[in-house]
Amino acid sequence: MIPLPAWWDGPADGPTNMAADEILAAEALDRGCPVVRFYGWTRSTVSLGAFQPLTALADTDVGGLPIVRRPSGGGAIVHGNDLTYAAAVPRSHAWGGAAQSLYDALHATLADALVARGIPARLHQGADGPGDAAAVLCFDRRAPGDLVLPVPGGTAAHKIMGSAQRRLGTTVLQHGSLLLRANADVGPAARHAGLADLHEAARWPIRELAEDWLGRVAATLGARLEFQPLPFSHGREERVIEAAQRFGDASWTGRR
Repeated sequence: MIPLPAWWDGPADGPTNMAADEILAAEALDRGCPVVRFYGWTRSTVSLGAFQPLTALADTDVGGLPIVRRPSGGGAIVHGNDLTYAAAVPRSHAWGGAAQSLYDALHATLADALVARGIPARLHQGADGPGDAAAVLCFDRRAPGDLVLPVPGGTAAHKIMGSAQRRLGTTVLQHGSLLLRANADVGPAARHAGLADLHEAARWPIRELAEDWLGRVAATLGARLEFQPLPFSHGREERVIEAAQRFGDASWTGRR
């Protein structure tokens, strides 16, 4: 049985996290299989999509939070009260072809894990707004396959997870954020309700959910989930530090 390697890393700053994720893409190619990394943030941070202009954040109510530019696309995300993941696959893998393949493989299995806990999450189909596909902030956007939670008694649904991809040569790197609760470090216009704010059943340890989720991902692959005992950066420290210098450079953040 093939492995599905995964890492559960501690908190780090934005440049370090983005550097590790970029190197994760190379790890997927080296191993010839999907790889996944969960991680936290040392403080609330905005990650800007690779193709977004820095000036787009001017009217988003994110205050003076640090900003880092992701190696993946998509909209800006306020991290700090979320479960953040990065997944990478070789482009030769079945999930490395059409972009929607990897989105749906990860989002559908998380929806299943939430439904099993009594939370009626589902994939966005295009009719349960509000949402602006061109909005600056990820959680103001809606795209097919986003994970949403219906509002009791209404037809609308709150977005609780979005992901963004980028094809990096021979690999595909996908970032995603499951919003757990509203972030008090930003103003009201940038503050979105999270899973625990929206559903009273969301009171279990988040690592328990994440492991159930990846177990379901592994099952769809016919793979064996293998959480690694050491952080992803172990043995790769010099590469992470070197890449983090680039992600922490103001010219990189403001390159668009």
